[in-house]
Amino acid sequence: MFKLRFSKTGLTLAFGALLALICGALGGALLALTRDLPQIRSLEGFSPSAVTRIYSADEVLLAEVFQENRDPVALSEIPADLIAALLTTEDRNFYRHSGVDPKGVMRAIAKNIRAGTFAEGASTITQQIAKTLFLTPKKTLVRKLKEAILAFQLERRYTKDEILALYLNQIYLGSGAYGVAAAARRYFDKPVEDLDLAECALIAGLPRAPSRYSPLANPELALARRNLVLRQMRDTGAISAERYQLALSTPLQTITDSRPRATAAPYFVEAVKAELEAAVGPAGLYQEGLRVTTTLSSGLQTAAESAVRKGLEPLNAAKSPAAGSAPVEGALICLDIRTGGILALVGGSDFTTRPYNRASVARRQPGSAFKPVLFACAVQQGFTQASLLLDAPVVFRGADQGRDWKPENFGRSFDGEMPLRKALALSKNIPAVRLMEKVGPHAVVRFAHRLGIESPLQPNLALALGTAELTLEELTAAYAVFARQGNHVRPFGVAEVQDRAGRVVWRARPQKSAIMSREDAAITTDMLAAVVHEGTGRSAGVLEHPLAGKTGTTNEYRDALFVGFSPEIAAGVWVGRDDQHPIGPEATGAHAALPIWIDFMRAALAGRPTAGFDAPADLTRVLIDPDSGRLADPAAAGAVKALFRKGSSPRP
Repeated sequence: MFKLRFSKTGLTLAFGALLALICGALGGALLALTRDLPQIRSLEGFSPSAVTRIYSADEVLLAEVFQENRDPVALSEIPADLIAALLTTEDRNFYRHSGVDPKGVMRAIAKNIRAGTFAEGASTITQQIAKTLFLTPKKTLVRKLKEAILAFQLERRYTKDEILALYLNQIYLGSGAYGVAAAARRYFDKPVEDLDLAECALIAGLPRAPSRYSPLANPELALARRNLVLRQMRDTGAISAERYQLALSTPLQTITDSRPRATAAPYFVEAVKAELEAAVGPAGLYQEGLRVTTTLSSGLQTAAESAVRKGLEPLNAAKSPAAGSAPVEGALICLDIRTGGILALVGGSDFTTRPYNRASVARRQPGSAFKPVLFACAVQQGFTQASLLLDAPVVFRGADQGRDWKPENFGRSFDGEMPLRKALALSKNIPAVRLMEKVGPHAVVRFAHRLGIESPLQPNLALALGTAELTLEELTAAYAVFARQGNHVRPFGVAEVQDRAGRVVWRARPQKSAIMSREDAAITTDMLAAVVHEGTGRSAGVLEHPLAGKTGTTNEYRDALFVGFSPEIAAGVWVGRDDQHPIGPEATGAHAALPIWIDFMRAALAGRPTAGFDAPADLTRVLIDPDSGRLADPAAAGAVKALFRKGSSPRP
């Protein structure tokens, strides 16, 4: 038998070699773990995604837009009770450890061994931040080691208060709420700084299992969890026995409606979101916590929604001429004449079930509501309100794709020669088509595009009758040019955007472009005022305010419109069915759309000045016979005053 003998030197060398091998293995393992760890320096420019809030011009909250419902706040705004409650339940040694709590680790290991599974974690708040921001939630030993390493790095680079503030704003707290401020709004509908002790304890109990302990999902479990947090706070000395008893006796009082807050002016908000995405990008809209101020007037929006709802009720109550027809829908848009800002927008009767925006997106035939574009173009070419047009049967050879075309008047009656003013006021079709022939369809199309109408227009004679399809928004914006002294401004809904620090990052800068002379715009406006006082829109005269506008009706009563304006605002109304079926018998623009317009404008004009439309010094107002267009004797019955350029007034 051999005996192994080792000298002291040999033992020392062997032990040293073993130690080196162990250290090398540990070092290699550590290197492997740290090689693919994220760089925590990225946190220095990090700010958690936050809620973007959209407001009306008068500071009414319209909508909250977010990827994650989060409202970051400073640590100083968070109640001391909430901080104490969270530290008591999540990390009692937070201000004493260096990222990992050894006592907590040992305690969790013992419980997990007894349970035979991962019954309890030992993650500190710092480790939770590391996991949330950098790692996956999968429970593995490798992930836990990486989590610990990142926690040490975080503690070396950032202060405890910085880490705690990040945690309080980042953590998910159930029911779609991220961060304590969003949770305060979600569960109690109040700012985080206004939470009482019982409410603080409830929120502090959520991180353990947010969905399970949400008071909106499981109120009994939430109450039990809240009471446990309160008891732990009492036992650790965070609160007194008296405060504990008082909070314990407080009933659970969360908001009863668990649905997300409804969006006001939903059609407008959707249009604004599209505008914002173009201005600040999708990430800016959904993650940056912007404050968006729009052009919308909450009062006018309420009036618009009410007018559309009331106006559609009798139309939908009437029997439809076609079985299975879609319901009668309506749309309304109101623009600020001075700025071009959208003051109110209704895209339909019910955004939830029918979100299609019929004010800004839907293209429909405007019918005779397109005629003012033609007549304004004629005025630019030198026609006056007294220029004569023949209202008599006519056939245009080859005008309809090579076939003969015989236009008809709405009432199928003819009145002979009449001035432009009367032809527009009474919405006569044949005089309008004759005028289109004189002015030239190509010239009208070019002028319409300059007015801001971007929809495709075919340069043919039928365009005089509004056969092209365009949006209510672009048509209303075109009318606003007449009231704006000949200047076009593209409609817009976003006035200003601020970042979460209150800095302005985007501001609307509407640009005016001269489309027609001030004088021609005033003459066109005067003719459209005749529609209200002498023609198809005369029922709007009940408003006793300077108004101008035009009705529109398409074949078989498929579309009904009224677009008009005062010196301060322009508004357009469309009524029809989405499936293009007729609205109903005699559903003209005057009978289906104009009542909605009047109802809305009655509220919109309340309290506004009654100053008249613009009348440049180069124009003169003379008395004429509305039937012949000739100068009228001051004593003549039925004579009307009309605007003309000086030197172009009609003869007696």
